[in-house]
Amino acid sequence: MRQATSDPLASPFLPTSNDVIASLIRDGARSLLAAAIEDEVSQHLAARRELVDERGHRLVVRNGRCPERSILTPVGPIPVRAPRVRDHRPPESRETFRSRYLPPYMRRSTSIEELVPFLVLAGVSTNDIADSLRPILGAQAEGLSPSTVGRMIEIWRGQHREWSSRPLAGKHYVYVWADGVYFNIRMEDADNRRQCILLLMGATAEGKKELIAITDGYRESAENWKELLLDVKRRGLAIEPSLAVADGSLGFWAALAEVWPSTKTQRCWVHKTANVLTKLPKSLHPRAKEMIHAIWMAPGKAEAEKALDAFVAAFTAKYPKAAECIDKDRDKLLTFYDFPAEHWSHIRTTNPIESTFATIRTRHDKTKQNCTRAACLAMVFKLAHAAQRHWRKLNASRLLGDVVAGVLFQDGIIQSKAA
Repeated sequence: MRQATSDPLASPFLPTSNDVIASLIRDGARSLLAAAIEDEVSQHLAARRELVDERGHRLVVRNGRCPERSILTPVGPIPVRAPRVRDHRPPESRETFRSRYLPPYMRRSTSIEELVPFLVLAGVSTNDIADSLRPILGAQAEGLSPSTVGRMIEIWRGQHREWSSRPLAGKHYVYVWADGVYFNIRMEDADNRRQCILLLMGATAEGKKELIAITDGYRESAENWKELLLDVKRRGLAIEPSLAVADGSLGFWAALAEVWPSTKTQRCWVHKTANVLTKLPKSLHPRAKEMIHAIWMAPGKAEAEKALDAFVAAFTAKYPKAAECIDKDRDKLLTFYDFPAEHWSHIRTTNPIESTFATIRTRHDKTKQNCTRAACLAMVFKLAHAAQRHWRKLNASRLLGDVVAGVLFQDGIIQSKAA
């Protein structure tokens, strides 16, 4: 049985027999943070060393340190004292030194802020947050009281509002992915408990994936999607994407046709496969999956058409709904063949969005209810932005320039350039 640690700042996540190691980890983190901030200050001062007064004294100098504060991290609290910089120039010329490692008023590491919304969306109440994090943070988890978590959520709501009004002029997204994430809300009336958060993601001409919009809705209706698309257009997104990828939501496709009529459409193969399988007995699922796989993995559109025809012929007689489900969207399912083959893995499905929210969906399915609509939206926004830092660029990003320029592709291979 573990013995109680004598170090009140130690995290019980670390072995109690290794209190020295726990202390070394915190001391090391503190030293690294201090060194990084000192390096920032030195660079800031060195870049302004030529600024002197009439007596030759430097105008931008050190000015002691701020009072010590404690930063909550996964290895426990780390005490820091940020250096001060004084600028003696006239007020209109002064600069305020801001550390990118230690922003003003920071009290907890980003990793902690990312963990809190995940726990709440997973069904953990704000009253139980401290208990849930105690195995990792120890006694310091008590600092995450319900009121503290509430204040964090209010800050995230403000950040989402500011982010949602940012200008998009000059932005160009070659591909966009759209999806709706559903949540059950416990603190709403019975008619409004089903919340749908609409997400729009894009790939820039440089191949970088970015979140474009996250908004609240009651369903994936054409009205809600149209409102979202018109909003991003109003904020300056003037150039229509070359391709939009989404599931079978009729609301999105209807809105897309109105707002971005020239954008080509690609139905998600993952969603379509799931839709088809629901119309077949489970005993036929392995065979159906294999035949569907043969369609979207075909090397060219002609081969894909033949594979699709084979599926329809195999199931029409006994399971007409399954055959119709895939045949009616034939054109939208095979659009990806008109784009670079290197991009097919990105544009055949809504996986860029699905993978980001897969864990949230899985956790949420195991719970019956979550917070309020506003809080849910704020936390999804926070988690999405955290995930965005880890998104990788599209394969062969250089080919996006050809797509923008109107270069023609057949079966993923460049054919000729538009006149």
